[in-house]
Amino acid sequence: MNKHEVRTKTLEVLIRVGDSGAFSHLIIDQTIQQMDWSVQDQALFTELVYGTLQRKLTLDYFLQHFVNPKKKVEKWVKWLLYLSFYQMHYLDKIPDHAIIHEAVEIAKLKGHQGIGKFVNGVLREAQRQGFPSFDQIEDPIERIAIETSHPYWLVERWSDAFGEVKAKSICMANLNTKPISIRVNPLKMSRDNLMEQLTADGYYVEASQFSKQGIVVMKGRILSHPLFKSGVFSIQDQSSMLVVEMMDIHPDQIVLDACSAPGGKATHIGEKLKNTGRVHAHDLHQKKVNLVQNKAEELGLLNIRTKAIDGRQLANVYDQETFDRILIDAPCSGFGVIRGKPDIKYSRTEADVEALAQVQYELLESIAPLLKRDGKLIYSTCTLDPTENEAVISEFLMTYHQTFEIDPDFFTDLPKFLNNSQGVSQVGVQIFPDDFNSDGFFITRLRKKQEINSFNRE
Repeated sequence: MNKHEVRTKTLEVLIRVGDSGAFSHLIIDQTIQQMDWSVQDQALFTELVYGTLQRKLTLDYFLQHFVNPKKKVEKWVKWLLYLSFYQMHYLDKIPDHAIIHEAVEIAKLKGHQGIGKFVNGVLREAQRQGFPSFDQIEDPIERIAIETSHPYWLVERWSDAFGEVKAKSICMANLNTKPISIRVNPLKMSRDNLMEQLTADGYYVEASQFSKQGIVVMKGRILSHPLFKSGVFSIQDQSSMLVVEMMDIHPDQIVLDACSAPGGKATHIGEKLKNTGRVHAHDLHQKKVNLVQNKAEELGLLNIRTKAIDGRQLANVYDQETFDRILIDAPCSGFGVIRGKPDIKYSRTEADVEALAQVQYELLESIAPLLKRDGKLIYSTCTLDPTENEAVISEFLMTYHQTFEIDPDFFTDLPKFLNNSQGVSQVGVQIFPDDFNSDGFFITRLRKKQEINSFNRE
């Protein structure tokens, strides 16, 4: 295993993501594709990048204990120290002396002899003293923020919304990896048959509670399985699968997916339609729409039509009451998927949440008239923030209270295991990342009130 090369590349990625705003999951994938690494090297690289990013604020807290905050330290040197601290404190298979040696060598190569000595001194001191405890932090919100490496404002916001205990539980869950889940393509194979095949191939799998197409891969590198490349299954989180399960789709329906990239839900809809009907899948940029089209082709779906359009302009493209089902999987802050995209928690602001809520409301207001009188509209986000979820839906229903309502059958159709979840409210269901080891998602379903025959028609 070429640990030196792996750590050098890890540092490069951390600098790009941490200082330049690149997306961690994309850069990780690109780097792995470029490098001729073993499976073990790939796993170590991924662990080091995600782990260091996930724990950034905690690692900075450690750094301030060993280095005077007034001392000027170059950004790349900080990242090198974060990376080394992460290995020393959170990983137990790599001895401290090896971590320190590699860090000093990288420091000398990237900087100079003096930086090498500085890095060596800091890491040796951390090795001697051990890392500081969080118990000395008096403010409970700050203690959670530092211990779990979440911005103070975000922990405070979740604490206000869900209680301090739940906020900490969410933050802790965001630090842990979750098993990969996959969605079988029923046009090519049944779930039972795929589970039998994967088990025979040495994978440990379980049936998902969220979707009859879902399988949770507890053990095994599923991305390397040949059936993935042949379109027998897709990678998709369980909570994300539930969105389409709750659409109550039947063959030959005409369905709108207004914010469809990268295509997981659009192709799930196409599968539910059994390659009948039509899925009109749109997103803002052509590059994103291409991802949807490519995914549909990989899975052998012929009923998906794509076009780059701003969802708020769809009323200019389609007539009112065109669609049997509508999905608005709205752009959001993404706080439900922090585990897979840790940079989100550092880059988002409270102002972003408010701005996104406005876009979400505009999408609902623009797209809702396109729903048929007996149709159903699903609104979903991959975030936890009530401002983007319950508040958006409540405001929409208040404004259009004579026209739209929560579909009363929505709660009956929810999987039974969700019935007693803390996230069930009068306007939908919030799935938290700490509840079922899945992504955080908000889902609800609207319909036109039965006595209303059309949208704003006398």
